[in-house]
Amino acid sequence: KEQPDYDEVGLASWYGDAFNGRPTSTGERFDMRQLTAAHKTLPLPGLVEVTNLENGRRIVVRVNDRGPFVDGRIIDLSRGAAQELDLLRQGVGRVRVRYLGRAPRLGGGAALRAEAAAPAPSTWAEAPVGAGGGFWVQAGAFRDQNSARRTARRLGERATVDETGGLYRVLVGPWGDANAAETARQAVVARGYADALLISGG
Repeated sequence: KEQPDYDEVGLASWYGDAFNGRPTSTGERFDMRQLTAAHKTLPLPGLVEVTNLENGRRIVVRVNDRGPFVDGRIIDLSRGAAQELDLLRQGVGRVRVRYLGRAPRLGGGAALRAEAAAPAPSTWAEAPVGAGGGFWVQAGAFRDQNSARRTARRLGERATVDETGGLYRVLVGPWGDANAAETARQAVVARGYADALLISGG
């Protein structure tokens, strides 16, 4: 079930060669090079942010499998995810896991580099649909107009600020296709806006 407030600290392990190519709980093929993970209770597929508490490295992984089946561990990472977090050598590490929401049908993993903002995803280059229609990503809602404008600038040319009832909403889009908009929403989440919503322009 949905656990929007899930935020837990515990031990992470990783799995690789022995399971590579096998079906995961979602029916996808496990690719140990991708940024994926197994979790016992979160919705599948879902996205979580995993932070290595030893070195501060942070990634977003796609949860597409069940596990780990070892007491005392809260998440099982793919080899690729463990490599990004620098957990390969020790095998187990102390991490923070934060649930970000449902994952798109495909993809969803991202390495988050503290020293540089993630580039605008290529899907944002799609031709927008007519005004008022399609789907939008709401990156956030602010009482302060300046905060909203700063966020819009950070998210690039597809982002605009919409004022409604004293609240300034930062919207990215529009897209004519819900899947494309959902992919963009996950990209916004990966850039640090965990509460990003998919909304219809009507």
